[in-house]
Parts: sequence; C-alpha cells; structure tokens
Amino acid sequence: MPLVHIDLVAGRSEEQLTTLVKDVTDAIAKNVNVPAERVHIVLNEMQPNRYSVGGTLVSDN
Repeated sequence: MPLVHIDLVAGRSEEQLTTLVKDVTDAIAKNVNVPAERVHIVLNEMQPNRYSVGGTLVSDN
C-alpha cells in the first residue's frame, strides 16, 4: 500500500485538491503497479503564517 504525504500552503479549492489527488493516485498506481484503490494520500495544509521560505513567512509575500 503506497502512502503519500503532501504538504501544501492552504488556499487551494476543493476542485484543485480533487484533481491533485486523482493525478497523484494515477501516477503512483501506474509506476508502482498497484490498483488505485490501494493508494493512500494524506494532505497536510499549513496556514501561510505557519510556513517560511528564506526567513520570511509566506503570509508576508
């Protein structure tokens, strides 16, 4: 059972997240040769004021 963790900054629509998990599931199923039903994905959404790049909070951009 492949288990994929994806960390993102919050703010994407349900439609975007749905498309993301479908595309990732398809890629894993194809490349690891497992049924899509066996692929598990965990989405971790962070608030922009809880994530930093280069010493600057993403919320400050």
